[in-house]
Amino acid sequence: MSVSIPSLASVPLQRLDLPWLRAADVQLAVLRLDLVDPELSGNKWFKLIHHLAAAQDSGASGLISLGGPHSNHLHALAAAAKRYGLGSVGLLRGNPQQTATVEDLQRFGMQLHWLGYGGYRERHRADFFDTWRERYPGYYSVPEGGGGLAGALGCVPLVNHVQTRLAALGWTDYEGWWLAAGTGTTLAGLVIGEAQRRGKTVHGALAGPPSHGVADEVSRLLRDAGIADSGYQLIDACRGGFGRFDEPLARFLLETETLSGVPLEPVYTAKAMMALRLYAGRGYFAAGTRLIFVHTGGLQGRRAAEAQLEALLR
Repeated sequence: MSVSIPSLASVPLQRLDLPWLRAADVQLAVLRLDLVDPELSGNKWFKLIHHLAAAQDSGASGLISLGGPHSNHLHALAAAAKRYGLGSVGLLRGNPQQTATVEDLQRFGMQLHWLGYGGYRERHRADFFDTWRERYPGYYSVPEGGGGLAGALGCVPLVNHVQTRLAALGWTDYEGWWLAAGTGTTLAGLVIGEAQRRGKTVHGALAGPPSHGVADEVSRLLRDAGIADSGYQLIDACRGGFGRFDEPLARFLLETETLSGVPLEPVYTAKAMMALRLYAGRGYFAAGTRLIFVHTGGLQGRRAAEAQLEALLR
């Protein structure tokens, strides 16, 4: 089965009308990548597309990658491997545990290996995958989060897709993008896609602290693509750390979902939207600014957060 670019035909660009947007005179349209595919939701499908093609071109029999016990990336990779008749191996952070995501990975046929926390920190070593390739010969290794230049290039078509949908909104143009940034791969893809256009800033709301190295990774990806290291801004939106959330965020998530009908999750999309509210409220954007918010999916991971969200909202 050949790998094809995920269809964007049914993915809406949806206007969002919220009180704080009206107060700031900012117009926002949400690119609903959460609706791309029920199993390969959000930006993950796009980050994987070139990796999948490279795996098939090399005659690989499977895919191997790494992530946490709630990883959206591993969830999409395992689903894609099953769909395309490939084996899959997941190298997981921490000690063995059963989560809704882990259950899905097992259902998709992924072979799991728990690395502990020290073992997972070794993933930045240049020879990290060597041992695993020896153990699983013929398997194609995919970087954490579906990253690398291949992952970024898979997100470039999102720029042209948005261009084709502007007329339906009554827009002729827009001023910038806003999205959650985990590894920075999708952000880099949008910067590459916008490289021939002027004035389109891509704002990345960091889901983890700046010390996680997203700035360096984005610079490296743009350098590898031969693109100037500009056209974007990184914003600390982590609220104390990756995967951490508090009562204000939980209430903002629930309120935004109720008013908009757009589902969010607390690790990426709700933090990104909340950071946008803060910037809009402080007058960061000129009146009449039009922005594209990328819904990066990740809703499968929300299952693990439901109990904590409910506790925060009591």
